[in-house]
Amino acid sequence: MDLKRIESLFGQRREGHTLPQGLYTEQNSFDFDMIAIYGQSWLMVGLECELPKTGSYISMMVGRWPVLITRDRNGEIRAFHNSCRHRGSMICSPGSGTSPKLVCPYHRWTYDLDGSLFAAGRMPDDFDKSAHGLKPVAIECISGTIFICLSDTPPPIDDFREKLELYAAPHQLKNAKLAFESVLVENANWKLVMENGRECYHCSTGHPELSKTFPVGMSKHFDSGQDPRVIAFEQAMDAHGLPQTPVEGHWWQVARFALNEGCVSISGDGQHLSKKLMCEANGGDIGSMRWAVDPHCFVHCTADHVFMFSAMPVGPEETHVTGKWYVHKDAVEGVDYDVEKLSALWTVTNLEDKQLAENNQIGVLSPGYTPGPYSQEAEMLAQRFTDWYCDKGRAYIAAHANG
Repeated sequence: MDLKRIESLFGQRREGHTLPQGLYTEQNSFDFDMIAIYGQSWLMVGLECELPKTGSYISMMVGRWPVLITRDRNGEIRAFHNSCRHRGSMICSPGSGTSPKLVCPYHRWTYDLDGSLFAAGRMPDDFDKSAHGLKPVAIECISGTIFICLSDTPPPIDDFREKLELYAAPHQLKNAKLAFESVLVENANWKLVMENGRECYHCSTGHPELSKTFPVGMSKHFDSGQDPRVIAFEQAMDAHGLPQTPVEGHWWQVARFALNEGCVSISGDGQHLSKKLMCEANGGDIGSMRWAVDPHCFVHCTADHVFMFSAMPVGPEETHVTGKWYVHKDAVEGVDYDVEKLSALWTVTNLEDKQLAENNQIGVLSPGYTPGPYSQEAEMLAQRFTDWYCDKGRAYIAAHANG
């Protein structure tokens, strides 16, 4: 990894503009992003409900790195590098499931759900099993959510924890269930995918379906301006004890905002997609409680369901976008909700964004590409994202320049 090249690219970045070409296209930049950005940040896995019982596990990829999350016999959720301590094989293939033990398919080394080595055949009598447990990954469970960090020194998370617990409490995320999950391959750099996901400059024309319910004209989803309807919404939320004032840290944002008039959910017709609500305050008219975490995700919680978007880099010009839809654990499929209708709006939105991001990537590859200015009215969150990216990258270079 050529840090001097990365430092040079950061040095070319103009304030208020998109990134230099090499940060979107070069293999060296991708390698840097994996180590300095994804390897040093808190990443959202999903919700605790995806690990409903002892032995439940999630096997996921962070770029090229396999990670394993389990619920052990004491009910504790743990995370590990998904790499056998024998010869390094991946223990569980990507996906989810339930197993009383974690068994490597190569030589059958077997681990307990807490990561300790249970059995290793044909090893010498003095072999120390206690020294060969799975290597842990930092994990934080916050109000029903799961976050991991691959760094040995994760960024501070206490402020985010406090705010998310406050804003998420009315949504009962521990009482959710995963209703649907999809993975979309986008042939675009992950930063282009995320910049697109952090602005709605393109939404009125790029997402006609989403625009029916989502307030795409706002300069920030947090800003009410002097709109009497939005101010009335904020006052109603305050009256019902639902926090709505925007809060943010360097790498995260949380807020509740009003949807378009007459809309109570982010759906095709603006109405609830599940009859069994996750939050019944104000008759289920509570807008969307959104949080966003850099580098990779955003989440929208309406009264009836939760949608999570996560972007994981695979290569300089390939990103895998995972969508997860959650409903109340007691909601009955086919009675309270229909999976196809539940997933329809964000699915078509993600497909539209895929086309936009891939087209963006092709244009960025042009020898005629030069970084352009962000709209200070419509793209403040996109600029906030790339500013954070540059700050995070420069901090890593400063800490490792003599390494």
